[in-house]
Amino acid sequence: MNWKPALEGMTPYKPGRSIEEVTRLYGLKEVVKLASNENPYGCSPSVKEFIATDAIQHEIYPDGYASLLRSKVAAKHGVSEDALLFGNGSDEIIMIIARALLGKGTNTIMATTTFPQYAHNAKIEGAEIRQVPLKDGQHDLEGFARAIDDETSVIWVCNPNNPTGNLIPSNQLLAFLEQVPDHILVVLDEAYFEYITADNHVDSVTWLEKFPNIIILRTFSKAYGLASFRVGYAIGQPEVITNLNKVRSPFNNNSTGLAVAEQALADQAFINQCRQVNHEQRERFTQYAVANKLHIFDSETNFVLIEVPEDADQAAEQLLKQGFIIRSGNALGTPGYVRVTIGTEQQNSDFFAAFDTLLVVEGSVG
Repeated sequence: MNWKPALEGMTPYKPGRSIEEVTRLYGLKEVVKLASNENPYGCSPSVKEFIATDAIQHEIYPDGYASLLRSKVAAKHGVSEDALLFGNGSDEIIMIIARALLGKGTNTIMATTTFPQYAHNAKIEGAEIRQVPLKDGQHDLEGFARAIDDETSVIWVCNPNNPTGNLIPSNQLLAFLEQVPDHILVVLDEAYFEYITADNHVDSVTWLEKFPNIIILRTFSKAYGLASFRVGYAIGQPEVITNLNKVRSPFNNNSTGLAVAEQALADQAFINQCRQVNHEQRERFTQYAVANKLHIFDSETNFVLIEVPEDADQAAEQLLKQGFIIRSGNALGTPGYVRVTIGTEQQNSDFFAAFDTLLVVEGSVG
């Protein structure tokens, strides 16, 4: 078959082990998944009530325009309805952007290390990938600016960044945007926006009029607790959204996903509560790292990237045997660290006890 040359050497996405697999493999009674940055508190009670009613007409195609959810998301952000693009998770929107704007003769700029789907989709489209190393977990925006040339088509800014969790100060991001030529699309991927607690953070939606070349990605998979329903959205200028819609598949969101997202959006009290308890538990991770002389990156998300006293794969395996599924930094481009989703108070206490065993092996505690 005449496969695209770019596919040679690429590997399909490999998901982490499931709870069921780990339970069976190690004979454990309880396994806690802290690997995929899901909301440990689930979703809004109103969503659970809605699902129980099974009100969806399963034989009818979804609303390809996402009309009801569109109107409510537009009202929440104070934008017009034609400023929104909905995707099967924000992952699909990343793919749509790459397909619409990238190809041979173009280049795209991103950090390293950051969310890998930017480079993955750019490579498939045949674009040149320009990766600018992080500085202490933070985007090097000066390096980004130096990497721009006449063939630059898309710039990806993961904010807060995955896997480090760092948030770019708003004044620095604003100064960078002022340097970017108008013909370059700047993608502000804000999957963890709802978890941000920094006092001086500015909602980037307020910049849309000043910078018509930005597009903002948000998702219902993280704080809203709807990862299994795959609903993400983008906010941008209508002209940008219209062109991206030409690439979007019809009926790309299923009816149940659209309906539960609408219910979840209405319960902002649940989101506020999740943000607060996540912040409190995030502080516990910082305190634990400091107490044990371990480096931990500043995070404004629902995960942390924390140093381990041994090889990251070995540490992840040891924690797995104790019932905790986390991500090794070796797979993320951050060797010597593991990425851990911030769980509930009890889950985190149990995790710290499990992590203590790594430190005992290295003679750091006990």
